[in-house]
Amino acid sequence: MSTSRQLLTSVQVARFVAQGFLRLDGVVPAGINARAVAALDTDLPGVPYGTPLAEAFAPDTFVHDLLALPAVAGAVQSLVGPGPTLDHQAVHVREPHEGHAQPLHGDAIIDVRPDAFDIQLMYYPHEVTAEMGGTLSVPGSHLRRINETDVGRVQNLRGQTRLTCPAGTVVLVHHGIWHSGRRNDTATRRYMYKLRLNPTVPQVRLWDTADLHDPAVTEELGAYLPWYEQASARLEIYNRVLLWRALTGDDSFDVEYWVTRVTNRPALRSHA
Repeated sequence: MSTSRQLLTSVQVARFVAQGFLRLDGVVPAGINARAVAALDTDLPGVPYGTPLAEAFAPDTFVHDLLALPAVAGAVQSLVGPGPTLDHQAVHVREPHEGHAQPLHGDAIIDVRPDAFDIQLMYYPHEVTAEMGGTLSVPGSHLRRINETDVGRVQNLRGQTRLTCPAGTVVLVHHGIWHSGRRNDTATRRYMYKLRLNPTVPQVRLWDTADLHDPAVTEELGAYLPWYEQASARLEIYNRVLLWRALTGDDSFDVEYWVTRVTNRPALRSHA
């Protein structure tokens, strides 16, 4: 089995920029999954904020082996680069028949960086069925800033996804995505292990850029999502273009000429 990191393609990164998440279904082997479930029933050792990820977990831990998997390591490097730091880790448990769910929310209103982002790695060590209350998220919500539970009163949005997945699935999300843990209606505990990772290098062309000019990149970045209002959808796509320009270093990229038009400042041009 190859141990080389499997970098994402430009189309995959463009989809992440547009939708705010990337799924890696069933990429974690059964042995690591079994160790993870056993470990998540105990208190995991704490890791200080800002610890280099390479130093955060001992080689005999499930987290170390999870992060060393080529698909996971490649996706992490493609989004936040080599040598990220650990922001925090958390174990989320939905108890059997607990009778309630989280409100829809975003995690970090104070984080409004237009040219950088953290990722949250969500790992599901066992199968998640619809009845187990998989994490709900709203694709494409990550660039529309909210304050924590501003959208908590919202029950459903068109196009929202309620996660169902095979054991060993990893989902990488932009730190701003709207999400919530849903109610578990089964007799089995549901586990999710989460890491927030911070980049330490500029997030510019960190992935496999061989397909950078594939027309599918522009299709991903210009796609409308079901919950978008017709007019304000332009703002979402505008913000995607700004982020894509930052990630590629290409200030000429655009969709429908919107950013080029709005950033046009003739009075600021040199008259030399």
